Amino acid sequence: MFRGSMVALITPMHEDGGLDIEGLQRLVDFHVEQGTDAIVAMGTTGESATLDEEEHCAVIQRVVAFAAGRIPVIAGTGANATSEAIRLSACAKAAGAAAGLSVTPYYNKPTQEGLYRHFQAIAEAVDLPLILYNVPGRTACDLRPETVDRLARVPGIVGIKEASGDLGRVGRLRALCGPGFALYSGDDASARAFILAGGQGVISVTANVAPRLMREMCAAALRGDPASAADLDARLVALHQALFVESNPIPVKWAVHELGLVEAGIRLPLTWLSEPARAAVREAMRQAGVMRS
Repeated sequence: MFRGSMVALITPMHEDGGLDIEGLQRLVDFHVEQGTDAIVAMGTTGESATLDEEEHCAVIQRVVAFAAGRIPVIAGTGANATSEAIRLSACAKAAGAAAGLSVTPYYNKPTQEGLYRHFQAIAEAVDLPLILYNVPGRTACDLRPETVDRLARVPGIVGIKEASGDLGRVGRLRALCGPGFALYSGDDASARAFILAGGQGVISVTANVAPRLMREMCAAALRGDPASAADLDARLVALHQALFVESNPIPVKWAVHELGLVEAGIRLPLTWLSEPARAAVREAMRQAGVMRS
């Protein structure tokens, strides 16, 4: 359904933590201009865990409206309560999102059967294409390939964002789920290898800061040009690393602020990027060609 570089969009905020709707429109326009292939609103990088349901739905609605059909919008709809995930999926559907991205339920550590029933219930409740999201490093919950295979047979479940860091899963998932099931990387540092191994793209933190370069790298990998993809990715390597020098989205929000696109706003318990970490992020931005001073 979607291919290439899909930005895991930050949620701009004022310094008091309130939502910055004007900044949100600037970001959507920026990604359209830079050629980003799709926007993912209200994922981990969008600080979904610190927004209430009303705010969450409002951001999705605004991003879809600002995109105005120029770029596909995928809505983060995950929650650790199945009922809440269904409500968020219904909100995304009503807003006109192209798909939902639903993370594995965090903190409560369900079994594989519980995961299957959770995602099955969402897909059956809301007629919206659903992309699974596996990020065990954050959720303490690993959606195993065999369970993904079962879920791939559920109508409406169309793909997975795989952020376990295990590149061996690309071939395993492709063999189990077939060519029609979309595989997306959730790890910028290994996205090039993931796509070359058979993935359709990446849901990217780095694309917030270097969207055009990230899109070009993904396009090269998708057309089966590993040399060009490697050359482009070499300019992004430092950024892939520096954007995780502190917990995501702390560094990336600071970097986008440095580009002049958003105010210096973030919500507790996250804090603004510490002074000692800023030099590394700034240097990585220079290497990617997005900050020259």
